[in-house]
Amino acid sequence: MEAAIEEYRPKPKPKKDDFWKALGLPARGAQLHEALEKGVPYKVYTELAVASGLESKELARYVVIKPATLQRRATAGRFKQDEGDRLYRFAEVYKSAVDLFEGDQQRARRWLLNPVRGLGGRRPVEMVATTAGAEAVLDLIGRLEHGVFA
Repeated sequence: MEAAIEEYRPKPKPKKDDFWKALGLPARGAQLHEALEKGVPYKVYTELAVASGLESKELARYVVIKPATLQRRATAGRFKQDEGDRLYRFAEVYKSAVDLFEGDQQRARRWLLNPVRGLGGRRPVEMVATTAGAEAVLDLIGRLEHGVFA
């Protein structure tokens, strides 16, 4: 009796914009600027918590939104511009980390939550609250993707 040979079919790579569409945010450009200016919908926050595997309280801590403020935004349905900007920065860093680990969300989450030597021993999630911190994390991810460790 012959064993059936299974044909290898590589999984199609997810499209780059799938993550952003699932979140409900444009990835870049004028549309993103408009969305941030208008106020990011609260649904983006809940989708980002699910996508990242973080509890709502954890995500709020990393994007510097107090619990009472989070409750008010849930009621209002939108975040203010600066809060939405921090959510976008977190999403951008999270997406870049997932891409670095070739779609492995658990490895990306573990990397984001643990101290990283390339960031002076800081945890990447602690740095996303500021533009400079998020840029440092994104810069490190870019260097790691290209094999530049210095």
